[in-house]
Amino acid sequence: MTAAQPRGLRLPPYDRELSPHTGYTRAHWEAAADGMLRAAWRWATPRGALLDLPGRASVSGVRSDGLEGYARTFLAAGFRVAGASGADPGGLLERYAAGLAAGTRSPGREDAESWPLILDHPGRGQPMVESASVALGLRLTRPWLWDRLDEGVRERAEAWLRGALRHTPAPNNWYLFPLTVAGFLESVGRGDTETAAAIERGLTLLEGWWRGEGWYADGDGRAFDHYNGWALHLYPVLHAQLAGDAALLARYGPRLREHLTSFGLMFGADGAPLYFGRSLTYRFAAGAAVALGALTGHTPLAPGVSRRLLSGALRYFLDRDALDGRGLLTLGWHGPHDASLQEYSGPASPYWASKGFAALLVPPDDPLWTAPEEPAPSEGPDRALAVAGPGLLLQSTGADGLVRLHNHGSDHVRPGQGEAHEDEDPLYARFAYSTRTGPTARDNVPDNHLALQLPARPGEWSVRRRIEPLGAASAPDGAWGWAASRHRPVFPPGGPPAPSLWVESVTVVRGRWEVRVHRVVGAPEGTRVRLTGWATAPDTATGSTGLIGSTGLEPLYGLAAAEAMRAPHGTAFTRWVRVPVLEGEVRGPGAGAVCAALAWLGEAGEAGPRGGAEAARPVVRVADGSLDISWAGGGVRLAFDPLTVGRVGPR
Repeated sequence: MTAAQPRGLRLPPYDRELSPHTGYTRAHWEAAADGMLRAAWRWATPRGALLDLPGRASVSGVRSDGLEGYARTFLAAGFRVAGASGADPGGLLERYAAGLAAGTRSPGREDAESWPLILDHPGRGQPMVESASVALGLRLTRPWLWDRLDEGVRERAEAWLRGALRHTPAPNNWYLFPLTVAGFLESVGRGDTETAAAIERGLTLLEGWWRGEGWYADGDGRAFDHYNGWALHLYPVLHAQLAGDAALLARYGPRLREHLTSFGLMFGADGAPLYFGRSLTYRFAAGAAVALGALTGHTPLAPGVSRRLLSGALRYFLDRDALDGRGLLTLGWHGPHDASLQEYSGPASPYWASKGFAALLVPPDDPLWTAPEEPAPSEGPDRALAVAGPGLLLQSTGADGLVRLHNHGSDHVRPGQGEAHEDEDPLYARFAYSTRTGPTARDNVPDNHLALQLPARPGEWSVRRRIEPLGAASAPDGAWGWAASRHRPVFPPGGPPAPSLWVESVTVVRGRWEVRVHRVVGAPEGTRVRLTGWATAPDTATGSTGLIGSTGLEPLYGLAAAEAMRAPHGTAFTRWVRVPVLEGEVRGPGAGAVCAALAWLGEAGEAGPRGGAEAARPVVRVADGSLDISWAGGGVRLAFDPLTVGRVGPR
């Protein structure tokens, strides 16, 4: 069968025998890399030092954006050529070698092609990010590029790269960029005390960010997102693999394996990664950790499952206009989508998707490429999986292959950072995310949110910023799970403070059903409560846009239905959406400060290989200061004061 041709690409025919789910083989990956690189190089400067891709400039400026174009595409080229044992039919390495020579000739000067200097963050620190891609590209292609350069070019390249070792990174995964630069310099015999210190510093900080169960925080706060896979696991594990450092692999390999135990469930049956966290324009870079697990052997996933996830993600985006008519990756999720971007996003930023091409480092005769594809974890039985370290609860349903993430622990607030209402981040602040819906943009009605309105401040609704996890667990068979957290509501500036005001929250899931319970602590009587559900396009069934039409939000306790609200800026999945709304009022302490609702997203149907009909709707009863959620063979009791989860398991 002939493969559908995404814009700017020439793909081989589908192979439905080897890859019954996606049709993609290693040849499709190679063709995708070749086509994307070919399209990007049409925008190179004469000597190839900068790739000035069209589009809005980032906050770092066009010169930095041009370096980003060179560095991030070089990373894809490095994986492509190294994975082919040096074969380079497109002459890519000759171009990158010429660009390296031109870019390092007079760094920092505003001439035609010189690269900007690597300086401190904040300020002009973006070149530090790109230095890691340059260094990793050079390390991957050393026999065919670096070893053939003139010594003068090598010395200039080293001098530019060492700027990453001598300047201050951002306080998060950025510390792995100097580590990557230092690892390359040591691999070519240019190591010294400076490179050793950069590696030791990065690895030491990484230990402090480890939170267990396969997850790192992105810095000293509680940001857990796709950076775990495409940065926090990728750089140290790949460094250890390329260096042949058995001791480092023994430390970081098992962590990668543990990460993939939960992360493998974060891809829908349509191939989509969870839409959650920042920098989502990197798209299929989400598969980098899966590729790394296959490369190193540190993975719980069978080879056919790994390829199913990797190829599913690549095809998901190629089939949904991630490439424009020129064959360039756009700034967005499917096509362009400004509301999902960050200020550091520029026209070449999407090319960090190159990290997904790490899969090409796995040899062609490896089972990753030769074993038949197997179903993704989301295509199996309905499943709930709690990851207590980051405070996440995953929920998948076999009937539709949809994955949801209930967020009770990941935020984007640094330690010591103040909490301002205008700093609400839709990519972290919401209670739930999925593989087929996106959060509404800032300044729209927030989806999957609980907001308060104090009697003294009519018209002003709170947002959720810093999240404190209170626990999470799931049944051994994955049939159901729960997660809990609390947060301090943050209101617009200008009004009186609200001391000792907290919201405690619990989500319990089984099948496609979600019971959401919230207790408001310290609010005066008359405080309004507004609970919202999933943002979807009205009357839209599952189709080419990947939207879900079957969604609901029903009051269970302390709430009443209100008119759905429209979010005109929509989400990354559709131009505009409606958000279901429930409202209520705090009537006093104890049960009077508790509200509960039943939410669902997805189509009813068979539950997948487990067999039988979908999980039955839970029965919910409120009595004696507690809420009982029950189903055949099990249940949960939520005590109200304080809000705690108990009496779990068979009843």
